[in-house]
Amino acid sequence: MSDTMAHRTASHRISWAALWLIPILLVSLFPVRTSGQQSPKAAGEDKAAQAQQSVTGCLQKGDEPGGFILSGDDGKAWELKSGGSVKLAEHVGHKVKVTGASFHESSTKEEKKERNEKKEAGGKEYADLKVEILEMVSNSCK
Repeated sequence: MSDTMAHRTASHRISWAALWLIPILLVSLFPVRTSGQQSPKAAGEDKAAQAQQSVTGCLQKGDEPGGFILSGDDGKAWELKSGGSVKLAEHVGHKVKVTGASFHESSTKEEKKERNEKKEAGGKEYADLKVEILEMVSNSCK
């Protein structure tokens, strides 16, 4: 083999090695991040879910098993879900102040519950609240 032919073969091998090594080097120096990033929509939903709010009103038993409705002083009907150790059943018929975060069920569950929520709200605006804190204001709703 001539020197020119040997030089071309060596040059060809170097260019193929560079072609493979450059992407490997880039990936190792700048790893792709997928798990630590959220889409703007998901980040907004997290903030909305974490926003705490307080509502005062009369606590009543809902139509659904384990369901509770708060007729809020703000004119809304709130479907309440216990966020843990809060025992809503013990305060039915009492005026209470609840604090928690709004939540949304999956669209399938929400469709099933919507008819009951509208009926329970009695034409009022309604929303869902996951209760973290309950404070009793009065023994009665009067």
